[in-house]
Amino acid sequence: MAKQDKLAEYRRKRDFHLTSEPSGNKKIDGRKKNQFVIQKHDASSLHYDLRLQVDDVFVSWAVPKGPSTDPSEKRLAIRTEDHPLQYGNFEGVIDEGNYGAGTVMIWDRGRFTNLREEKEEDGASMEASLDEGKIEVWLEGEKLQGGYVLIRTQQGEQEQWLLKKMDDDKADARRNPVSTQPNSVVSGRSLDAIQKEASPS
Repeated sequence: MAKQDKLAEYRRKRDFHLTSEPSGNKKIDGRKKNQFVIQKHDASSLHYDLRLQVDDVFVSWAVPKGPSTDPSEKRLAIRTEDHPLQYGNFEGVIDEGNYGAGTVMIWDRGRFTNLREEKEEDGASMEASLDEGKIEVWLEGEKLQGGYVLIRTQQGEQEQWLLKKMDDDKADARRNPVSTQPNSVVSGRSLDAIQKEASPS
């Protein structure tokens, strides 16, 4: 029942007869924990969707400028509805007329560690971190690695957060993976290629 509640808004916004997005009804391998995915989404505006697995869903944020590897950069992250874990495998086109219409690419993915939970003086779970508005994770992705912090700056119907790279040995102010590594980590395709391959010939 809890999973149904978490995905209620996700399902309310979509007609699964008209979109190829997963409904989240199918059971998945519960052994996979602490997954993350970043999806490049060319909808009404280009943005990046950061998704962190919390229990049995992906807690999600839209990051307009995408993640940075520069610790001096703060990136706006707008909380969106929770997504099913199956969404981590979704790459394709959401047809016109559907919520979030546009092309979706799996830009990066991997596993993460909850850094707060590992601190003896803290020990906060991902659920507690989310409630408190302070998340600290170590990403092990194909494009992004190292510590990242998410801080909630505004509550309400549309929560606003800031995403920031921690100053660790994976930080690099000279790197800009959003522009230098634009393609999918799964298929190697660009957004244009994904869109063209999905279009009827």
